[in-house]
Amino acid sequence: MDKWNDSLAKQLQNTLDEDQLTQCMRCGFCLPACPTYRETGFEGASPRGRIALMKAVYDGQIKPDQNFINQIDLCLGCRACEPACPAGVPYGQLLEHTRAAIRMERPAGKKIRILQHILLREVISHPRRLKALGSLLRLYQRSGMSQWIHKVPLYRLLPEPVREMEQILPDVESPEVSPGIRVYPSSGKKAGRVGLFQGCVMDVLFNRTHRNTIRLLTSAGYEVVVPGGQNCCGALHAHAGDREQAVRLAKQNIRAFADAKVDFICSNAGGCGAMLAEYAELFKEPKWREKALEFQRKVKDVSELILEQAESGSISFSSDRHQRITYQDSCHLINGMRVFAPRTLLKQVKNTTFVELKEANRCCGSAGIYNLLQPEMANRLLDEKMNHVENTQADLLITSNPGCFLQMALGVKRAGLQNQIKVMHLVDFLASTLEPGAKKQEHPS
Repeated sequence: MDKWNDSLAKQLQNTLDEDQLTQCMRCGFCLPACPTYRETGFEGASPRGRIALMKAVYDGQIKPDQNFINQIDLCLGCRACEPACPAGVPYGQLLEHTRAAIRMERPAGKKIRILQHILLREVISHPRRLKALGSLLRLYQRSGMSQWIHKVPLYRLLPEPVREMEQILPDVESPEVSPGIRVYPSSGKKAGRVGLFQGCVMDVLFNRTHRNTIRLLTSAGYEVVVPGGQNCCGALHAHAGDREQAVRLAKQNIRAFADAKVDFICSNAGGCGAMLAEYAELFKEPKWREKALEFQRKVKDVSELILEQAESGSISFSSDRHQRITYQDSCHLINGMRVFAPRTLLKQVKNTTFVELKEANRCCGSAGIYNLLQPEMANRLLDEKMNHVENTQADLLITSNPGCFLQMALGVKRAGLQNQIKVMHLVDFLASTLEPGAKKQEHPS
């Protein structure tokens, strides 16, 4: 064990940036922003505390034992501490570098390693496998097999988080299968050429959201390009410490968009967008770092592009019946990309009442696959979130990230609110309230 600790300490000393570590002033502004600190009241479970632990290991004052690793694992990586920090400490980078070192020197337990390997390396990293899995899931949902499976004793042997997630998955639709580039012309005056990033989970479980994204963008005057050869953004891998695989995936996406000649690269998933907008941080090699910088400068969340055209009067929204709506922030959209456009857009939808959700910017507990790896903490955060959701008395709970969508749908089910409130992706809601005026684009040119 001491040998492992010494090896990990050396790896952390070679990995972590001393300037970033010393940037923290220990002021404590991050404490009320941190979900795990608020839940535990433990200094080591706060951003300030974790940075202090990292710095102590870096300086050789402590060894990175299991308690150190536990505190790093407990972090959601929501980055709510970053906007709260007056010194601008890049906590997300420190966390990912620390997790990468831990993954290299002190692998997780066997069950977690198997889960991460299957999900991150063998499924999510391979678009064809993911689409095949999506087709099987679609067959499973539409055949009625799920009702039979739930009665089989072996089903109850699955971990509870997996069983809960299976029950709230959205209906899977047939994926768009095309290896090459697809182009959707704009309606009316052209506002720009947008490349749509498809991602992994979004492309399989939320294919309808992609189609609605194209509809909104073309209606707003954008020509939409969907380059072939895309894959997962790599966010889940980077958050789990697998930076090697994150780099591979980033290179493939940069290549996929290189020849698309787009003005913007559009993401409709907050977690993906934040990763895409920080690709350069993955690279030290000048050639690839420059390519990554050129790529990330074009990255925009779909809400930013739609809001720009809505404010110019090119597109507008109106609900066909009065609805109370509320919004749960995507952590990485608001803390990573610093995008606040969704609220502004929602408040512009006619015949609706926008109700602010208490602590909407506090993590819901999804955090990639955190809810599978740390279900106890994730559920504590989710149950508190649902109390605030119920108090809004909203008809619709809007999110802008697939992980948030699934976690909030799970929360609604756990709280017994299925008959009171519906969870929707921002894009799907806006598409459902789009006022007539521009032609609906469903087929590429």
